[in-house]
Amino acid sequence: MILAPDDLLPALHWRYATKAFDAGRRIPAETWAALEQSLVLSPSSYGLQPWKFLVIDDPGLRAELRPHSWNQSQVTDASHLVVFLAQRTVSEADLDRLISATSAARGVSPEQLAGYRELMAKDLVHGPRSERIGTWASNQVYIALGTFMTAAALLGVDTCPIEGFSPPDYDRILGLEASLYRSAVVCAAGYRSSEDKYATLTKVRYPASELIEHR
Repeated sequence: MILAPDDLLPALHWRYATKAFDAGRRIPAETWAALEQSLVLSPSSYGLQPWKFLVIDDPGLRAELRPHSWNQSQVTDASHLVVFLAQRTVSEADLDRLISATSAARGVSPEQLAGYRELMAKDLVHGPRSERIGTWASNQVYIALGTFMTAAALLGVDTCPIEGFSPPDYDRILGLEASLYRSAVVCAAGYRSSEDKYATLTKVRYPASELIEHR
């Protein structure tokens, strides 16, 4: 399916970082299922998918997270809350997992993918980038965040990305301290409140002539 430009741009103009959600309005199940799949389908470097997405359904857990989120109401009021997790490390086992999945999905042998595996290993496991793998993984998570927010806008769902939170406290509350994953960014999703004054503010964007350069 090809989306027309006239459908894309209005959705992006409509989107904004929603500050107040309608706490009584839920995202329909079929819409949320599509948004979860947008997370699954997000691109990542090498296709490694060094992430996990925690959907926080428990109201009590969301209330516990809120004080560690600068007390932002979106954490408790939005229909859905997603905590985007990034892997702390990338290991040989992660490479094997991708090679195995690729082999099964595309009907090729792992031996045919040996060169690709070696390339990943030299870069992410044994190369200089392995020393800053946390930054690399966080960058991948932000790709997924952008995919999720754009998909939501196209479906008429409001979102608010949240960096104003305490990752160590989130990790403690969510039981992540000893896991492979750590909290990287949070996103609330739902429907804007009619009382959110930010909904009607004009977007402030620099002109394309200043931001886009052709060479």
